[in-house]
Amino acid sequence: MEVQYKHYSTSVGNNLKTIQITTKYRYAMMQKEKLKVFCKVALEEACKKHKIEIIIIKVLDEHVHLIVDCPRTFSDAQLMQIVKGLSAYILFRICPELRKRYPKGHFWNKGYFCTGCGTDFERALSYVQNQELHHSIH
Repeated sequence: MEVQYKHYSTSVGNNLKTIQITTKYRYAMMQKEKLKVFCKVALEEACKKHKIEIIIIKVLDEHVHLIVDCPRTFSDAQLMQIVKGLSAYILFRICPELRKRYPKGHFWNKGYFCTGCGTDFERALSYVQNQELHHSIH
């Protein structure tokens, strides 16, 4: 997959980020296919609302890997606030029974991994694509 640069009024480039987020207490909430789909939809909606393009997304049992291209004005903290906060809000709206497990409304863990993947895009893409294989070995 070739990286396409975006053209802005005074600059050219992209802001590719590799993200990993985990569920609170690392509960394996997405073991059921229904919740996997709901989680993916919630993340896609949250990103679409803020013009964040999802390149690839992998939803595993207790964590999610994403590669996104976000506007260059977003800091990592702002990006995570949108991805985690808004997706949790949407997820609780779609699936209210999650409130039984998470009564305080925090679906995602406090921590996260977020790094730029500009020159290592192919390697990051391969890593995210092969997550099922990676986790079946360990």
